[in-house]
Amino acid sequence: MIDLSNFIRDVPDFPEPGIIFKDITPLLGDSAAFTAALEAMATPFDGLGVDLVVGIEARGFIFAAPLAQRFDAGFVPVRKPGKLPWDVNGYEYALEYGTDRLEAHSDAIHDGASVLVVDDVLATGGTGAAAVALVRELGGDVIGFSVLIELGFLNGRSKLPEVDVHTVVHYGND
Repeated sequence: MIDLSNFIRDVPDFPEPGIIFKDITPLLGDSAAFTAALEAMATPFDGLGVDLVVGIEARGFIFAAPLAQRFDAGFVPVRKPGKLPWDVNGYEYALEYGTDRLEAHSDAIHDGASVLVVDDVLATGGTGAAAVALVRELGGDVIGFSVLIELGFLNGRSKLPEVDVHTVVHYGND
């Protein structure tokens, strides 16, 4: 088994002083590590009948699209406002200062679809919770949330109380 944490680089003071950014580009650049990460993100959801995989903009797309292919499922991009070219539904959520919004095409998720939500990092949980709420608003049944990295010290999992959250690499307490 590959220790995927060896492929995640710490970048201090990015994007601002005091932040240690978890850079996944070394993992993405190594075929064996990337394949192992995808397999680890998918395996807990094998046999659950995934109909759709939702990827959260932008790095979530990197993992969600190949996972959709693995599950023989559709891929649904969830994006920031103004990025999708057709009729959208959106979900607005609170940030520390202000709000943000995620959107998906209004016809992207059919009623009762089994949906796996995918992102690269679970940090404070606001974006993940908004994506889950948007999927549910569109009629989907969220069967899980899979992420490569969880920053446990930010307690984001607490914003996903009734969701099966699966993490591959965990940093911090929890």
